[in-house]
Amino acid sequence: TVAASAYLSCSRLYNDYDGIQHDYTRKQGLVWQRVFLPEYAPQEWQDREKLWNAVEENEKTKDSRLAREFIAALPRELDRQAQISLIQEYVQEQFVAEGMCADAAIHDTDGQNPHAHILLTVRPLDEQGRWQYKTEKEYLCVRNGEERGFTAAEFKTAQAEGWEKQYPYYVDKKKKEYLPPSEAEARGLVRVDKHPKSTRYGRQNPISERWNSEEQLAAWRAAWADVSNCCLERAGREERIDHRSNAARGLDEIPTIHEGAAAQALERKGIISDRCEINRQIKVDNALLRELKAEIKKLTALVARTVPAIAEGLEKLRSRVLIFCYQLSHIRGGKSHIQKSLAVWRP
Repeated sequence: TVAASAYLSCSRLYNDYDGIQHDYTRKQGLVWQRVFLPEYAPQEWQDREKLWNAVEENEKTKDSRLAREFIAALPRELDRQAQISLIQEYVQEQFVAEGMCADAAIHDTDGQNPHAHILLTVRPLDEQGRWQYKTEKEYLCVRNGEERGFTAAEFKTAQAEGWEKQYPYYVDKKKKEYLPPSEAEARGLVRVDKHPKSTRYGRQNPISERWNSEEQLAAWRAAWADVSNCCLERAGREERIDHRSNAARGLDEIPTIHEGAAAQALERKGIISDRCEINRQIKVDNALLRELKAEIKKLTALVARTVPAIAEGLEKLRSRVLIFCYQLSHIRGGKSHIQKSLAVWRP
């Protein structure tokens, strides 16, 4: 995270964990940067080097998640100050108000791709500015054949109510089984080790669980669209963005993929990039799809005009057929009458 912060802020930061100094001072394109803190976070964390070293110091396992990063494309229709105001408003309302520390920066190397990097802490803070747990050990205890999970703090009360932890015991020379100590002692079994049975991942902090949920990610995406559209409206622009996928919007067109700076740099040198080539093919396919849909629309309109005309013609023909059938019926009646008359006069 120290290296990521140094990159987004184009600065030189020292990582206490591995003793490496990350220097990105020669990187171009930094437009604006700022560290946002909740009101109860230590103010010394305004120094991003101290903030991210504090994050790394608090994590004990080698595979810990240290931070969450968002990269947001900024509307080019907004001027620079409006883009900065957009990021400040979004970060403050969506992240800092929730208790996260945020390290944000805007990059724009060529004026064509303004975007923001937002690096966020993933461990909640308490009101004293101390890190809370992300997950807590949860022991699987039993009572009268029922199994239930308790944290260490909860187990003190649960133990008084008759709940027992389960430990591994040898039930024969090779087979192990988790049993409460009272049952194991009654059977004279030998405990394998001191570690009680617990859930695999522990119990997640409710705040962290909400931050990590897919529903929260969808809410953040929707909020980004809302605040961006508000800024575009304030700037008097008609353009709007939509956070939903083409499928969710009911569109048949294939979405393009992210090309990235490296692919675009290859294209500028005259080298065909795979990602750019895919996007070109997608655009051709979408153009063909739009053309086919336009033709279908024309045919639909033609059918809408033709079918009533056909229906009107059929109705006129039906009327004529009905009249003709009536005339035939009348002629048949006359023919019968004449035949009777002829039958009288024929002799």
